[in-house]
Amino acid sequence: MVTTTPFDAGLTLIDLGFQRLPGVIASYLVESAGERALLEVGPTSTIETLLAGLTQSGVQPESISKVLVTHIHLDHAGAAGTFLRRFPRAHLYVHAAGLPHLVDPSRLLASATRIYGEMMDVLWGDVEPVPADRVTALADGDVVTVGDRQLRALHTPGHASHHVVFHDEQSREVFTGDVAAVRLPDFAYVRPPTPPPELDLELWTQSLQRLSDLAPRRLYLTHFGPFDDVDRHLQQVGERLGAWEHLLRRAVAAGQDRPAMVDTLRQYGDRELLTETNDATALERYELATPYGMSVDGYLRYFRRHP
Repeated sequence: MVTTTPFDAGLTLIDLGFQRLPGVIASYLVESAGERALLEVGPTSTIETLLAGLTQSGVQPESISKVLVTHIHLDHAGAAGTFLRRFPRAHLYVHAAGLPHLVDPSRLLASATRIYGEMMDVLWGDVEPVPADRVTALADGDVVTVGDRQLRALHTPGHASHHVVFHDEQSREVFTGDVAAVRLPDFAYVRPPTPPPELDLELWTQSLQRLSDLAPRRLYLTHFGPFDDVDRHLQQVGERLGAWEHLLRRAVAAGQDRPAMVDTLRQYGDRELLTETNDATALERYELATPYGMSVDGYLRYFRRHP
């Protein structure tokens, strides 16, 4: 069963049903003046769900002319090469620093394999190279047009050095990727995804301020969906990033090894999550979207660079 949710005219959320769970990874279909684009293509493991969602929305996948990704992590862009191979009309847009790693994904895959090991194929599926002549490098402030709609790419590092958001100035909406963290539908709880190797808390704080300065009316999260309480949401991202840093620096000072640190963060985070949601089913979906072990690894690498 594929779930699609139409919002404002010309915008539809497709739930990719990651690992057979709802509300973990979203792709957004944008339609305007006869042109169609996807924001976030997800991993190859969910590409058939993506295609079914397009068909359910009355859209033939071969009609997609543009694919925009906020960054190159596999849950956002892993299926880009496969999608472009299957649908020759589509053209990809990604930040310039991320582009080489989609054209030649060998380093990206090596890094991901160190994190996910034998679960790589189950989680992400095959990752095919993107043809170099079908991808455009984005710089800060570049505009991608979709029909009459203009989506401005804004460089927002912190989660990843090459991360961008896409800002629709007319509708005052922002497609946030991971810089606005993870928040599942119907919940107020915001959980920061802090994977290695590029976590940078100072840059992330600046990116959150940049988002706030846009005064958007709505955030569209890849994980997961739209939220209108923008100020509260962005404040929670910043506060939780700081709280996790404080918690894990104390764990390092106490001599905890990595497994103990993961357990420390899990106990702290799950207690907060259950207090705010009163829903034990949320634990698995939040963990799929941003695992605690990956988050600890991101902080540990950050601590080595920022003692």
